[in-house]
Amino acid sequence: MSSASDVAPAVACAVRVIDAEKVSVVRASLPETDTITELAQVFGLLADPGRLRVITALLEGGEMCVCDIAASCGHSESAVSHALRLLRANRVVRVRRAGRMAYYRLDDSHVRMLLDLALAHVHHGEEDA
Repeated sequence: MSSASDVAPAVACAVRVIDAEKVSVVRASLPETDTITELAQVFGLLADPGRLRVITALLEGGEMCVCDIAASCGHSESAVSHALRLLRANRVVRVRRAGRMAYYRLDDSHVRMLLDLALAHVHHGEEDA
């Protein structure tokens, strides 16, 4: 295992020459500022271990009520309700009401794909270790 002193510092450009054509293409393809802000909010939601546990419970369990999610995650119903409120406000989960019961599920297939990709990324290379 290498120590911090073994890591080479980041290398800056030896000669500062900007490829104007490439910069122009990249700038034109970048999302709008509002889109970047919304994307950062989604990733921020996913950065919290408690919320991520709730999301992965829904990934595995499909549609679930708060008490089932709480039991699956090992969190209190209050903590799960708070997490779900934030996730719902940011269109990560949606709710279906049946009488006095509320059932939550991932909002759409994009959320499922994002989680599946993130899990694949985390597990990538584990079989080689």
